[in-house]
Amino acid sequence: MSLIDAAATPDPEIARLQRRLRRETAARQEAEAIAERGLRDLFQRQQQLKLLENIAVAANEAAGVDDAMRRALEAVCRYTGWPLGHLLLVRGGDGATLDSTPVWHDESEGRFDALRALSETIVFGSDIGLPGRVVRSALPVWANADTASVEEYPRLPVLVQLGLASLFAFPVVIGNEVVAVLEFFSRERQTPDESMLHLMAQVGTQLGRVIERRRAQDRLVHDALHDPLTQLGNRKLFLDRLEHFMVRSQRIPDYQFAVLFVDLDRFKAINDGLGHQAGDQVIVATAERLSACLRQTDLVAREALERDYVVSRLGGDEFTILLDNVNTAAAPIRVAERLLKALATPFTIGQQQVYVTASIGIALSSSGYLDVQDMLRDADIAMYHAKQNGRARWMMFDQTMQEGALRRLTLEAELRLAVDAGQLYLQYQPIITPQDGVIRGFEALLRWRHPVLGMISPVEFIPVAEEVGLIVRIGGWVLEEACRQLCVWQQGRDLPLSMSVNISAVQLAGGDLVDTVTRVLAESGIAHGSLKLELTESAVMADAEHALAVFKELQALGVRLSLDDFGTGYSSLSHLRRLPIDTLKIDRSFVSAMDSHGDKRQIAEVVVMLARTLGLDVVAEGVETLAELDILREIGSDFVQGYFYFRPLDGAAATEALAEQGAQRARPA
Repeated sequence: MSLIDAAATPDPEIARLQRRLRRETAARQEAEAIAERGLRDLFQRQQQLKLLENIAVAANEAAGVDDAMRRALEAVCRYTGWPLGHLLLVRGGDGATLDSTPVWHDESEGRFDALRALSETIVFGSDIGLPGRVVRSALPVWANADTASVEEYPRLPVLVQLGLASLFAFPVVIGNEVVAVLEFFSRERQTPDESMLHLMAQVGTQLGRVIERRRAQDRLVHDALHDPLTQLGNRKLFLDRLEHFMVRSQRIPDYQFAVLFVDLDRFKAINDGLGHQAGDQVIVATAERLSACLRQTDLVAREALERDYVVSRLGGDEFTILLDNVNTAAAPIRVAERLLKALATPFTIGQQQVYVTASIGIALSSSGYLDVQDMLRDADIAMYHAKQNGRARWMMFDQTMQEGALRRLTLEAELRLAVDAGQLYLQYQPIITPQDGVIRGFEALLRWRHPVLGMISPVEFIPVAEEVGLIVRIGGWVLEEACRQLCVWQQGRDLPLSMSVNISAVQLAGGDLVDTVTRVLAESGIAHGSLKLELTESAVMADAEHALAVFKELQALGVRLSLDDFGTGYSSLSHLRRLPIDTLKIDRSFVSAMDSHGDKRQIAEVVVMLARTLGLDVVAEGVETLAELDILREIGSDFVQGYFYFRPLDGAAATEALAEQGAQRARPA
């Protein structure tokens, strides 16, 4: 074999070694590639973890949602190398529309201002642009400028002009709800891989927790500042806004505002008659009607400047309204009249129509308030005066009202001590038969002589006693004292003698009246049928069915019943016919100067005729002149009382009058 042939023939050992070398080289290269990919994956994973960590820090340290989102935009842009990021928030009402926000991360130093301005003018629906696709799919989405269409992406021409090649966006989610979208813009063409999509989905979930926490915080704050039934602001929120307005008024000389205090009239009757659930429905409907009334764009109080208002529910059936930028007293008055008109339309609660009126008090900041409680108090005082003057009206606060309120507080405090201190006493107004001038009975009249304040009128202190719950105790004392005195007078008399005692609506509505009368009758020992209880029309007609039940029990005890001030209030003849009353009293307003006013005489005649038809007695009160007495005799009034015969007498004077009458009857004719 030649040398050339020997050289051409490969050595088997060398070939084996060459094959081994190639295998080892390939294995080493593969190992290096694997290691390189591992290092790359490790680095990428580290970067992903760093991004998620930065997002978590942003979520925990941010001052609010916008701050957290701004930090997240910066972190994502830094991670991806994208120059521009933007936040869009899903509108809460429809859930399918995004509001473009001014929250951006922009590293271009103004280069992308045209895109930013355009983006903030677009309302992205679920079918508009990349953000709309994200909302529709609830998944990360991207698009490239070279394959996209203007019809689908309205910002595409601006993107191309600015040299941007790709858009990428992903949702911020709470559970399955998309609450926001983060969108990003890249100069290079992008094709995100699965790991990128998964990472951004994780970021969206983390950021969703930020909004979820904010929602929870907002709910807590809302619940702390709002009434749970009506969702109106509560007392705390109202006072906070009132404080804000008050500070502003102290800083700006010409700035004024007003407080309206709205209280529903006779709301307790709705609660008692229809139940608390119906009462709650009335409260909610009232809140809606008040708010709707103030939202109307033609509100008279908005004549020159746009005004702010706050409607709140303080509790129960009490609402307050805070009116901003009130330049004249006429503005809140017009608002109050508008509110009264809005409430005049009946509410439909179930199958029941419910009529609601309100009393409104107004306080103006022009009075120079320095404390929010003072202004609220004065609006409340004005509201109380609106109720006292007939309800379903407004009243503006003035200083005399505050003086009256202080007087009421004083009376309330002193009245609590008056019974035990012996300051209350009775006087007795004789009730006389006009044909012979004989005393047939007395009306017990409550009096209060205060050691410092002097004589206090029943017109002033009895309403106070009713409001603070003292009237039941005082009324019981009046019954005891009047019946004790009547028993003394009845001893040894040949003529029957009665005692009339006034009963308030509060006593009638309570459950103790019959028990109290039963006890007093037993303890006093007065003659059967000699106690007469007097009640006003309004007290009886407020709940005629309840009055009927109470009257029947009293009638069984031998107590006679009289309807006081007949003709001055709401008279229902159907109820009147059913009530077991014995006497109608003609109010003094019809008796006074009846000889000079034919209409008054006609009313008195009608009352007498009605009484005769129903088999009732008639008492005319307030008789002061002989002419009045002659007319009452002529029309057939059974009894009269008034200054013509006697002024109210104390016990001793009444005893003397009875004794003198007895002496006259004993003298021979």
